[in-house]
Amino acid sequence: MKHHSPHPRREVLVGTLRVFLADMMILPTGLLTTAYLTRRLGPEGYGLFILAATVIAWVEWSVAALFSRTTVKFVSEAQDWRPVGAAVVWLHLLTSVAAMLLLALLAGSLAALLHEPRLAGYLRLFSLDIPLFSLAQAHRNILVGIGGFRERALASAGRWVTRLLAIVILVQLGFSIPGAIVGSIAASFVELVIGRIYIRPSLWRPAGFSVRPLWGYAVPLLFAAVSLRMFDKLDLVTLKALGASAEQAGNYGAAQSLSLIPGILAFSFSPLLLSTVTRLLLNGEAEAARNLGRDAMRLVLGIFPFAAFVAGAAPEIVRLIFGQRFLSAATPLALLIFGAVALMMISVASAILIGAGKPGWAVALAALLVPLALTGCLYLIPAFGLKGAALATTLSAAAGAIASMLAVKRLWGLLPSAATLLRSFLLSTLAYILAAWWHTPGILLLLKLPAISLLICLGYFVLGEFSAAEKGMIRSLLSSPATANAGTGN
Repeated sequence: MKHHSPHPRREVLVGTLRVFLADMMILPTGLLTTAYLTRRLGPEGYGLFILAATVIAWVEWSVAALFSRTTVKFVSEAQDWRPVGAAVVWLHLLTSVAAMLLLALLAGSLAALLHEPRLAGYLRLFSLDIPLFSLAQAHRNILVGIGGFRERALASAGRWVTRLLAIVILVQLGFSIPGAIVGSIAASFVELVIGRIYIRPSLWRPAGFSVRPLWGYAVPLLFAAVSLRMFDKLDLVTLKALGASAEQAGNYGAAQSLSLIPGILAFSFSPLLLSTVTRLLLNGEAEAARNLGRDAMRLVLGIFPFAAFVAGAAPEIVRLIFGQRFLSAATPLALLIFGAVALMMISVASAILIGAGKPGWAVALAALLVPLALTGCLYLIPAFGLKGAALATTLSAAAGAIASMLAVKRLWGLLPSAATLLRSFLLSTLAYILAAWWHTPGILLLLKLPAISLLICLGYFVLGEFSAAEKGMIRSLLSSPATANAGTGN
């Protein structure tokens, strides 16, 4: 049975908090994993691992993104999710196995392009993760479509805990980079198992549901999915292809790993937003859907001050987590964190456009990113190195974010208010200055970051960003249990 809430804003907020908290486990587990691997493998070994992981992530997220938003939309609209779910799983299985075989064949050529012959073997081993990851994503998207936000959160939490434990155990046993790769594969397997505990669509056939409607909606989004995935790590791969050493790639990859939080929030929030907007429009509640979309864009603008204090404290953050050898990661981190927030705006706007039946608009927005980023990288990397790669990524993401907001305005006539933009800019400036000025040695940084975060939240309250209704909803979330658990059914 599907879960339908009479309070869509609260449903999305509670669901997002659940999924975000689960996905946020990538932060402690991911940082612990990264800190362990950087120290255990060194800059060169970590650079090779992150290059292999980047190529695999490109393939995996391209396959997953091809069907992810299509799955959420079709499952949300269906009276019975099972036939749709079976078709989705079948398509994921076929495309992911084909992608695995293709990558195994091209591994040698990719390694030669990146000037790292050892990379070929790592890519072939890592390619085994593609079908497992893709099937796990299919189950997660079905859970979001039927309102199973709690179950989706549990699957994600299981993934990140398993990844940390498996990688540390295998690398500690002496398996080095192959151990880290096998640990990542184990995490995908565990996530798939957890997903199938709650829903069990057929793995072998479409179960009487024609896949043609899914393809008809997914194919226009294929270009957008591939573009976004290519953009995600284009700076790192271009940096390496233009002659950077494995050590420089390791430093840049470390900076990218610290700019994950906005992406995690977008990954948690956008599918839930798409699911809810689709259901609201299906039920004739267009005004509620528009208000939800406007508030989603407000949320993204509200995150910029948090990115600003990360930028201001970048050297201290890098030194604490990775050590002095990775201090070169601080400069790209200070830029990439803003690009990550801009990408979140693109993700949110795309969810609104797809939910409103405008997938072509989302494709057009995504198509801007890769040529902009690639042009920027080719001009800026030779001149500025790591900083140039980060600058190219951030500027192209900012251009895409502005275009995305204008697309939503054209569709629904909505934009966050000028007052929201002004508050965000003011608090961002103050947060950056405070974080850069307030030097904290070592572990004391763990007190500085939450203190500045609290000041930002208080600043929004004092400046009047939240309405009385929003303050009441926040108080209710803090003082009462969350909404009832979503039913999923099998």
